[in-house]
Amino acid sequence: MKAVQYFKYGHDDLKHVEVPIPMPKKDEVLIKVEAVGINPIDFKIQHGFLRPLAPKKFPQIPGTDIAGEVVDVGPAVTKFKKGDKVVAMLGTLTGGGLAEYAVAKQDATVLRPLELSAGECAALGTPGLTAYQCLITGGVVLKKDGPPMNILITAASGGVGHYAVQLAKLGNTHVTVTCGARNTDFVKSLGADVVLDYRTPDGKALVGPSARRYDAVVHCTSGISWSTFENVLTSNGIVVDITPSPKSITTSVVKRLSCSKKTLHPLFVSHKAEDLEYLMNLMLEGKLKTVVDSKYHFNNTQQAWAKSMEGHAVGKIIVEM
Repeated sequence: MKAVQYFKYGHDDLKHVEVPIPMPKKDEVLIKVEAVGINPIDFKIQHGFLRPLAPKKFPQIPGTDIAGEVVDVGPAVTKFKKGDKVVAMLGTLTGGGLAEYAVAKQDATVLRPLELSAGECAALGTPGLTAYQCLITGGVVLKKDGPPMNILITAASGGVGHYAVQLAKLGNTHVTVTCGARNTDFVKSLGADVVLDYRTPDGKALVGPSARRYDAVVHCTSGISWSTFENVLTSNGIVVDITPSPKSITTSVVKRLSCSKKTLHPLFVSHKAEDLEYLMNLMLEGKLKTVVDSKYHFNNTQQAWAKSMEGHAVGKIIVEM
């Protein structure tokens, strides 16, 4: 089969190669891939972000979020059969998505409603789950009769951020976001109440026009100090960080040990099938959508990779077979 691989840590280009079709283990399904959602963590792993945990071995086929059709199943698989249209999450440490065929665990695979395209569902996977789990961790109830909350979402025009804005507005929330000035209208169209240009003094300080403090922050970028957050949180405010660094993890531990009411929570996304099904149902109901920054054919995966590394995608980057 055709696949894309890299062969070492660093910034070397991806290579198109021919490799054997993988065989599903007893609890796995073999999927003919139709679309792959590209996530920043994919190239960060290539650059050594999770070294030595990932990749587990070289050469590595990257890509974690896929949609496609089941073509074979392991002997212990009971939820799926050949011909099923599915969405699957392959795992951050394993990858394998940027190929004609990929294997996925039965428990990390869900049926794809035929009303939804392969591309929009492949894009949803990791970033959609991250956004959802951030909000739940931050105490946001995704119903209008939930408690009122004032929240902040940083880098709101990106993959995780654009889902987080939409999900947050399902609740009784006032949503302030940060993004570049060129994306102001975009994030407002998703439901953001206040938009801060991250390059301005107020944007850097995370202070909106009303100077209201935030009950929760969904932190989707890097380079913002804990002291900046601490100045804008309510007395029991929480920051949920999707890109935890050693420094932020240390801060989280210190805050916990000191019994601080203001807390920092590093989030490591859990690939829960039931969460993905919940999000796809919201898409079916018209309450959540994937905004596509750009689509690339599999033959042009290198361009999709380079676009992701630029860090300015609005919504999601998708590779289609």
